[in-house]
Amino acid sequence: MRWLLIFGSLFSGALRAQAEPLESVALEPLSSPYLLKLTGGLVLVVLVIFMLAWVVRKFNLNQHSQSGLIRIIAGLSIGTRDRIVLVQVGEEQILLGLTPGHIEKLHTLAVPLEIPGGPLEASSFATRLGRLMGERENS
Repeated sequence: MRWLLIFGSLFSGALRAQAEPLESVALEPLSSPYLLKLTGGLVLVVLVIFMLAWVVRKFNLNQHSQSGLIRIIAGLSIGTRDRIVLVQVGEEQILLGLTPGHIEKLHTLAVPLEIPGGPLEASSFATRLGRLMGERENS
């Protein structure tokens, strides 16, 4: 009940502020409209940060090494948090099983698989995001 009263008092100030012209309203630091704007802006910034973190995680945009010696060639999700990943280390390709608390080598390929389109290049975030957006538009 107390939360309903606090919420109602915040909106009553906002509605009163909308009824008056903007030029005549000076927002005081502790007034309801000012706190509502401040809270709304903060919520918006936090939502944008979480959305960008989700995009990076969803499209695996942070998976290239600095030196390019270790590359993730392919990955397959086999559960909510479990994956199988093909990793290239130098000339050797290794199949790994990934779980939240464990990484296990499943197989080392005797003959490396051919990568369609040549070897993967280390690219910037902007390049990879642009490529992903282009693929989505063409689908």
